[in-house]
Amino acid sequence: MRYAQGGGLTAERRRFRERIRYQAGERFACGERTAVIAKDLRVSERSVERWRRAWQEGGMDALASTGPAKLPKVSDGQFAELEKELAFGPAEHGWEDQRWTLARSER
Repeated sequence: MRYAQGGGLTAERRRFRERIRYQAGERFACGERTAVIAKDLRVSERSVERWRRAWQEGGMDALASTGPAKLPKVSDGQFAELEKELAFGPAEHGWEDQRWTLARSER
């Protein structure tokens, strides 16, 4: 997993946040106010409002985690191959110098 480089939440963190949403859902069923729930769960009122709308439309199931926000477009094998090729440097790939990211212009 490339969490440190790629961002996103770990599976453990997604489960933790899902538990928070479920706690909010239980409190919605009891009729508690948004501000009270937000303060007790230490989240923003806006998040609680969003969860409440989802809960009203789909019940507790609507508060379940949907998994990672997006799947990686590059497999671990492809990422390893890319790292290997980048380590060779630009000159090995036909460029005149060792610049990867600077603008290249015809001189």
